[in-house]
Amino acid sequence: MDYEFGLDFNEIERNFDYAEVLSVYFPLLARTLVIDMRHDPTSEPLIRVMPMVNSLEERYRSLRRLRPQFPQPEQIALVPWPKYVDSLLRLGLWDRLLRRLERGGFRRSLEDAEKALSELRTLEHATVVSAIKGRGFKTLWPASR
Repeated sequence: MDYEFGLDFNEIERNFDYAEVLSVYFPLLARTLVIDMRHDPTSEPLIRVMPMVNSLEERYRSLRRLRPQFPQPEQIALVPWPKYVDSLLRLGLWDRLLRRLERGGFRRSLEDAEKALSELRTLEHATVVSAIKGRGFKTLWPASR
């Protein structure tokens, strides 16, 4: 087990492999990667970047609004992700998701996953640039004069 940043990577890998609904939230970006693997003959799994919510109940409600054709999921696996977006790739988690979608033949969901990754990268880049420029962030120390 690797507990870097307090994360249990073995458990996270299991969630990427088996969770019915997985919510990977990026506190710095104030966004969540929602992976809802439920599907039927007319609906593929949902892969979408969404705003963070204030409670698990709020996430359940958002899923109910987005996917009314499905019953409420029994549980949602929550994964805080304090690392960079590309660390999902470096650590092999993104490949786990893509393989899972490929095994199911979910082509549209694979495209949605790539769009979500691109969106997260763009948000992260904008957040880093804003931090460097001091927009939306406060310094801990006053500037030297």
